[in-house]
Amino acid sequence: MPQIKHAKERIDMSIIPINNDFNEKKVVCTLNDLEKRKVVEHNALIQSVAKMQKTALKMFELAVSCIDTDKIPENNTVYLSKKELFSFFEVSSSSKHSQFKEAIEFMQKQAYFKIKSNKALGIEYESIVPIPYVKWNDYNDEVLIRFSPEIMPYLINLKAEFTQYKISELQKLNSKYSIILYRWLAMNYNQYEHYSVKGGRRAEQVEAYRNPSISVKELRAITDTAKEYKDFRNFEKRVLKNAIEEINEHTSFNVTYEKKKAGRSIDSIVFHIEKKRMADDNSYKLDDRAYQEDKARKVETEDQLVLQAMDSPYTKLLMEHFLLSYLDLMDKKILAGLQKNVYPLYDELKELRGLNGVKDHLSYVSSKIEAYSKRNVAKYLKKAIEQYLPTVKRQDL
Repeated sequence: MPQIKHAKERIDMSIIPINNDFNEKKVVCTLNDLEKRKVVEHNALIQSVAKMQKTALKMFELAVSCIDTDKIPENNTVYLSKKELFSFFEVSSSSKHSQFKEAIEFMQKQAYFKIKSNKALGIEYESIVPIPYVKWNDYNDEVLIRFSPEIMPYLINLKAEFTQYKISELQKLNSKYSIILYRWLAMNYNQYEHYSVKGGRRAEQVEAYRNPSISVKELRAITDTAKEYKDFRNFEKRVLKNAIEEINEHTSFNVTYEKKKAGRSIDSIVFHIEKKRMADDNSYKLDDRAYQEDKARKVETEDQLVLQAMDSPYTKLLMEHFLLSYLDLMDKKILAGLQKNVYPLYDELKELRGLNGVKDHLSYVSSKIEAYSKRNVAKYLKKAIEQYLPTVKRQDL
């Protein structure tokens, strides 16, 4: 284990602070709005090795959910309610205070993240104690948690390569492996959702985020089990199966997995992630300014696309070939999808074969379309023209 500051120090957990730190102006983070609170972390931290126990890891994640991602907290410090902290961990026994002290002592003495980063000159490793300082007293409900400066770049002002999820997703997870695996799955599924909407990746690349693969070696690394459960059957039972069962029971994911062999050994695991069907609840985003601004931009852009689609000659052609119905004309998402993703490809075909070439293509598509395809007509038409255009271009060459 690397030499880490505070690793040798003895911490007296019973000392009551005599200064006025607890009287400073602050916002104490409570769990009343748990469903609205989210964890935002850089993907390098998600893929790091968490050298800590379950309680320390959950406490770190809970503290991260108290950070305002738009600004650095003063002195890298957040404040938690002790009462709510016990509630989050569902601790109600008479020994809850001693358990809390033990968890903090372990966090400060032994817990750290081992982060691997790809730099221009090679791979770089960092070992970071995430929370070196925690303070509370016996006469009020507040717990001061101070992050190390080294961990902050992985938690704030993140413009790319970050993952976010609701802290409530972790509350019922009782295994360190469940938490680690959930974070990794969320990282991949976040990218699936992002590129499904924004584009910028091929269809098979987007699907790969929903069905991510990881080598057994890497999975052992991020779960810190490289030297444990040497027999894969034991590893699968203790780490993999138990974690997946907890994730499926207590989070918004339904996950299955496949084992892939290289020779006679299990070489990698392919996960299949589905989101559970539930009420569309974006309430935790309501106070997120970036989310609200992005939402407003999307509405404005969609309205513009709909107007353009209504004026497009391609919309009339689709109607004439019975590929669009009058009901479809009332659906903004269909029209916006056609204008954004399909009509530009029709323009390419028109340049190559003229308007009659587009009509011939639509006649063929109309003769082949199945009833089930009409439920997602924009996606179906996009796939059809994407498959046809390369053939036209080769023929013209």
